[in-house]
Amino acid sequence: MEIRKATHADAENGSAVLRRSITELCEADHGGDQAAIAAWCANKTPEMWRTWVDQQATQLYVAVEAGKILGVGMLGNTGDILLNYVSPDARWRGVSKAMVAHIESEARKIGLPKCTLKSSKTAHAFYEAVGYQDTGDGNVMTKDLNP
Repeated sequence: MEIRKATHADAENGSAVLRRSITELCEADHGGDQAAIAAWCANKTPEMWRTWVDQQATQLYVAVEAGKILGVGMLGNTGDILLNYVSPDARWRGVSKAMVAHIESEARKIGLPKCTLKSSKTAHAFYEAVGYQDTGDGNVMTKDLNP
């Protein structure tokens, strides 16, 4: 598996991974409510993907194996992990863990002292397992990158 910067050419498959991950893996968050799923997926489109690729304030990454996108992650230049989704086809294969490690490494390279994220119910235990702590502000979690 390779993690690299996303490109415009990844837009169709990458945004499909985001939508499938939300729809198929985040039941604890949306409870199967089609309106909630639609709202969550509303900006997970190829058009928005291309916007994310072009932004200077974020870095969009894909985890790829044999030409197939297995995961998607995004780092904001202030240390926010804005996306970390895995394809249902690749769940439990370490894709999310590798993506978080990659994002944290990139954050360190630009001198950020911590990463922060808003966790879904589905991912909360995962983030705790990789060192993130609740801030006490709802579902916001943080990790010191230079402990």
